[in-house]
Amino acid sequence: MSVGNEPSKILEQRLFYKGRKFDYEVIKLRLPNGVEGNWECVRHPGGALAVPVTNDGKFVLVKQYRFTVEGRLLEFPAGTVEPDEDPAETIKREIEEETGYTAKSWQSLGKFILAPGYSDEYIYAFLAQDLEKLENPPQQDEDEDIEVVLMTAEELEAAILNGEPVDAKSIASFYMAKAILNQ
Repeated sequence: MSVGNEPSKILEQRLFYKGRKFDYEVIKLRLPNGVEGNWECVRHPGGALAVPVTNDGKFVLVKQYRFTVEGRLLEFPAGTVEPDEDPAETIKREIEEETGYTAKSWQSLGKFILAPGYSDEYIYAFLAQDLEKLENPPQQDEDEDIEVVLMTAEELEAAILNGEPVDAKSIASFYMAKAILNQ
């Protein structure tokens, strides 16, 4: 059977959980090749991420406790896009809340799908430069346990290559930003 670009056909769709940040669905599909089956999907409104770089070339990251892995991950500041919110506005708020910095210069790095095997979440990545430390930064969200970390590109790349716990969206965004910064 030939497989083209035609979409899957939804045969049945069930919402199992409606959460604060995402929904969980089970969808019965007929794939373009004729195979039928059930697929689980996390429906997510998307996230925005900043790759903040200080004037002396250091990357601003956060070490954040993540209950799913029972430990701290090294990440760039990021947050969930609220309904009807532009991702650029999301990340401007999140960088201030999570790091205490604000940026005067913003550049889109593009967007990418985070985990298409089980989620429809897109990450909108931005390069944030010309940073200023806020005198009175907003309070971090109550449910976040965050420590701000400054690293050189070499230190961050070594952490990634040595297998330190760095999340995938931060790794992808680091290399996207590094390509622009090295021009």
